[in-house]
Amino acid sequence: MARTTDSDLAPHELRVLVAVADTGGFSAAARALGLTQSAVSHSVRGSERKIGAVLFDRGRSGARPTPAGEKAVAHARRILRLLDVLTAEARGAARSDAAQGPLRIAAFRSAALHLLPPVLERLRARHPGIEPRVRIVREVGRGTAGEVADGKADLAIATLGGSVPLPPGLVASGLFEEPYSLVHAAGHATPRSLPLVDWAENCGSYTRDWWAAQDWIPKATVEAEDDGAVLSLVSAGHGMAIMPALSLAGAPDTVGIADLGPERPTRRVGYVTTAELAGSAVVRACVRELRATAVPLRPPAGILPTALPT
Repeated sequence: MARTTDSDLAPHELRVLVAVADTGGFSAAARALGLTQSAVSHSVRGSERKIGAVLFDRGRSGARPTPAGEKAVAHARRILRLLDVLTAEARGAARSDAAQGPLRIAAFRSAALHLLPPVLERLRARHPGIEPRVRIVREVGRGTAGEVADGKADLAIATLGGSVPLPPGLVASGLFEEPYSLVHAAGHATPRSLPLVDWAENCGSYTRDWWAAQDWIPKATVEAEDDGAVLSLVSAGHGMAIMPALSLAGAPDTVGIADLGPERPTRRVGYVTTAELAGSAVVRACVRELRATAVPLRPPAGILPTALPT
């Protein structure tokens, strides 16, 4: 039988590390955990001694994870989540329904609005014991996949194949590929002459080469916070935009959508989870519903995403 050693971190020590990182200080973490500040300080010092690295920079403004601390906290979140899954699945197995408990999902805005609602509806109908918790995360930098890597989400709806590599320990699979279209105010005779409206999450590495080859696309003169704001500005006649199909689901009649032709760019949408959680009942149940929902997903103007092989 495997035995714990003095260098092993106990679950309560992991919870302290996460609390300090989440609250930004030892005092705040103590309040959140119902401990004294000295107990939190003692626990962190013990964890640092066991790991052999300083995990937090202490200062008057609080405590901030060092690079070693960021790694430790991310692993701590993932380990604590696995302990929760262990308990939930063991209890569920005793009741003949292992798919129960919280399911933390990170999604970019258009996926949360147009892909997840039918998924969650089917999930609740089949597995009423699952408790979905959805966070909308901007798909820039590490994006939604970064939430999974940091232990803040169990599963992410993400754009795949970009320039940012998948963090170690994660697995990904495609759901569908969606085309980009030219979007403009309905009825405009020469939409390509309009100024460009854009947002930070658009034009990832999967579209950049195509984008650079289009001499008719000007530099963006209007930049919005998200694709919903872009659609509103375009609808009001403030310019045109190049947008993926999922962002155009439910677009109003005041918006015109034009095909960009056979060489149009596409965006691959899929899910990301950890290698450990991929086999959990809650994640597997959600993935089944994602696949069932994604294949018949129909964006506007009759554009149908092409399902990727599983």
